[in-house]
Amino acid sequence: MTQVRFVGQRFAAMVIIVLALAAAVFALQKMSPLDPVHARLGGQASQGAIAAERHALGLDKPIVTQFGHYLAGLVHGDLGDSYRTRRPVTTDLLAYVPATAELAASGLIIALVLAIAFAFASTLRVPGAALFRLGLMLGASVPTFLLGVFGILLFYQHFGWLPASGRTSIGNAPTGPTHLLTLDGLLHGRPDVTWDAIKHLLMPATAIALGPAVAIGRVLRSSLEGELGSDYVRTARAKGRSERQILLGHVVRNAIGAAVSMTGLQVGLMFAGVLVVEQVFGWPGLGLYIAESIPVADFPAIAGVTLLLGSAYVVINAAVDVIQAAADPRIRV
Repeated sequence: MTQVRFVGQRFAAMVIIVLALAAAVFALQKMSPLDPVHARLGGQASQGAIAAERHALGLDKPIVTQFGHYLAGLVHGDLGDSYRTRRPVTTDLLAYVPATAELAASGLIIALVLAIAFAFASTLRVPGAALFRLGLMLGASVPTFLLGVFGILLFYQHFGWLPASGRTSIGNAPTGPTHLLTLDGLLHGRPDVTWDAIKHLLMPATAIALGPAVAIGRVLRSSLEGELGSDYVRTARAKGRSERQILLGHVVRNAIGAAVSMTGLQVGLMFAGVLVVEQVFGWPGLGLYIAESIPVADFPAIAGVTLLLGSAYVVINAAVDVIQAAADPRIRV
């Protein structure tokens, strides 16, 4: 019952935060100097056409009613129409989200692998751990966009190992069912597509992964070292257990909570890094979409990306709280 109540509380908090985000986006839209009616009809529309369109959009109704209609639209996936593409924003997002999701997921996987290697190598005093830690911290100290440019100059222009831009260089790559090239290549029996997609992912995904890897790795290492000084660890050592057995069998679960929490925080930073890196590598994702929308003040598109990424961040952090509570039941208390 305690666990159900904890999950319910996190879900309620998640809903409240998403509602607050929607209210902030709605308020910004109302403060925007761009009139959505003129953006739809153009500057030469007649007064009658403008009045009719304003009524059709519900802009002549009280602000509270407008906000209610806005929330009802969000519930049904209606984010309005893009001023630039003249298509529903939801349709545009469905076209761009898979590329960003694949890049962000790849970056998170790389970050977690590097963070775990960072923490365990340092804790177990693995030979070469100091050099690995130094290289990782140097990479994380470089701005993400500069790291991307350096990667292109080194691995594309100098060595020719990796492609510099895009998601794939294969013209007939499958486009479904997941729209994630690494998975669709396997599902269609096309390992060449999967391998080509991985090569295109390596540089941008690593560029966004280094910063979070160091942050998560530091927290995990600190937790591991703190737990290794506990009484139960000294008891395990007295029984003849090796450091590796103690670490993997006893310490990890008690130490992982802080690292999971840090992972949730780093996801938000990764979203920002993804939008920047997509510009550097010409990645056809949300970063490209919003970069093309901002110069023309396409507010529905900008608001759609903001709501999507903000909601994703809130949902991921709520999931992290639940996972953290499952790993350490004391959190629920």
